[in-house]
Amino acid sequence: MEQRDGPMMAPATPGVANQADLVERARDLFPGGVNSPVRAFRSVGRPPLVLAGGAGSRVRDADGCSYIDYIGAWGPAILGHGEPDVVEAVREAALDGFALGATSPREVFLGEAIRAAMPSMERMRFTSSGTEAVMSALRLARGATGRDLVLKFAGGYHGHSDALLVEAGSGVATLALPGSAGVTASAAHNTIVVEYNDVAAVEAAFRRHVGCIAAVIVEPVAANVGVIPPVPGFLEALRAITGADGALLVFDEVITGFRVARGGAQARYGVTPDLTTLGKIIGGGLPVGAYGGRPDLMALIAPEGPVYQAGTLSGHPLTMAAGVATLAKLTDETYERLETAGAHLEQGLAEAALEAGRNVAISRVGSLLTVFFRTEAPRNGSEALTAERDGYARFFGAMLDAGVLLPPSQFEAWFLSLAHGDADLDRTVEAARTAFRA
Repeated sequence: MEQRDGPMMAPATPGVANQADLVERARDLFPGGVNSPVRAFRSVGRPPLVLAGGAGSRVRDADGCSYIDYIGAWGPAILGHGEPDVVEAVREAALDGFALGATSPREVFLGEAIRAAMPSMERMRFTSSGTEAVMSALRLARGATGRDLVLKFAGGYHGHSDALLVEAGSGVATLALPGSAGVTASAAHNTIVVEYNDVAAVEAAFRRHVGCIAAVIVEPVAANVGVIPPVPGFLEALRAITGADGALLVFDEVITGFRVARGGAQARYGVTPDLTTLGKIIGGGLPVGAYGGRPDLMALIAPEGPVYQAGTLSGHPLTMAAGVATLAKLTDETYERLETAGAHLEQGLAEAALEAGRNVAISRVGSLLTVFFRTEAPRNGSEALTAERDGYARFFGAMLDAGVLLPPSQFEAWFLSLAHGDADLDRTVEAARTAFRA
């Protein structure tokens, strides 16, 4: 295999456009040249990559450069890219036709596999994205309680529906302000934003809005401002506060579901929510979302109840096939392997930073990891946002030049997969020894 400085090279494919050409053509087609903002690489000062393929722990760009991959499709690629059994399951499903307009057997199979791993999801509904799953779960919470307000945590990302694209208000437990152009004040007005890991702020919100909060939605492990684990007692307090007030507790496990444990964060931390949202891993890399919970709540969803939600491609047979094949490979032993790999990488990165005289804080939960360019690991979104972005950008660039692809933002999680072997981890740490000096 041909090689040039830094990333490995694969032979070019005749007739295929190169990286620079595709980037320019994409800019002409798509806002920012991308179909999701973080892919633009703007926060790290690099041109976006066009990734043409992936296998195992690696991805390759349109020029044939190969990288050890820690983006992992933003979470779904827990088995690595192109896992043969998953590919075969999708191929077999495709031979039966694509979406047929009615329930497929594979929907039942995947639903049963999810419920076996997450007993709190006694009944569920598939959607086509995590955004749809969260939007639908909160509509259900409002329908079940007859209340309007939803409490979320600063820095928590729950999709791009209007009511959740909000910023914190001016004081503790205040109603939110629009966080995006096009989001109306009335849409944001029903959302309360407080700091993650701050039980006192949650209690203050419930005192201020007694009997008015339909749900608290939380990433049980914050993962959209970098990885921030819950402090001891935080999730338990949310369970107690919502239960006492008659509000619902919603765990957004789109990232943590089947990632931090087979049963998700709710299994890892022993706290059972009323509703759970899932995505990413349960689709094996194809578009998917799901929400579910207690039977009495899910019975309110149409056609059984008055809360409407629908989707033409929800429960798509190819996605269901990929999900079934993926979950079948996630055993207790695989999570032990992921934990070991995460600890190996964490220790190596910490030693590399220390040798370079670089003050960083590494926060990890299982196979989720973030290197924060600040002295101490943050406890909430506000603390995370004080991390040094320019330092991370230089680190990112040096790692990319060494053939290691990290998330192109200081505030995203790194995703390890079962395909990352010791050689990948050791090469990553060696690259970091140089990159930290940048």
